[in-house]
Amino acid sequence: MGHFDNNKPRHNVKHGTLVSYITGFVLSVALTVSAYLSVVHHIAAGWAIIGIIFALAITQLVIQLLFFLHLGNESKPRLNLVVFLFMLLVIGIVAGGSLWIMHNLNYHMSPADMNNYMMHQSSAGGM
Repeated sequence: MGHFDNNKPRHNVKHGTLVSYITGFVLSVALTVSAYLSVVHHIAAGWAIIGIIFALAITQLVIQLLFFLHLGNESKPRLNLVVFLFMLLVIGIVAGGSLWIMHNLNYHMSPADMNNYMMHQSSAGGM
């Protein structure tokens, strides 16, 4: 067959053990509960709580990548890392672009500005 024969047994594929899956699950649950409790018990306010939740989310992302998706344990980790980083770039562009568009729409079409514009137009004899 050719280079891409799917019937060959795949060697060098490492899967997690039961202990690693349980460790990843316990750490993920602990981080989720920590984020929940930090908000419920008001351990910080304003940007500090956002920073805490962001740090817990990034930590949980890394734990899930390592324990469940086994990023770095493959036979070709560099290629998988490049694909993962490209995925992050695309998500960043889509999410960042969406937030930027929504912010500009909110700025240009906010109800207060719209009401002021309408009042100005009606008092100036427009429309």
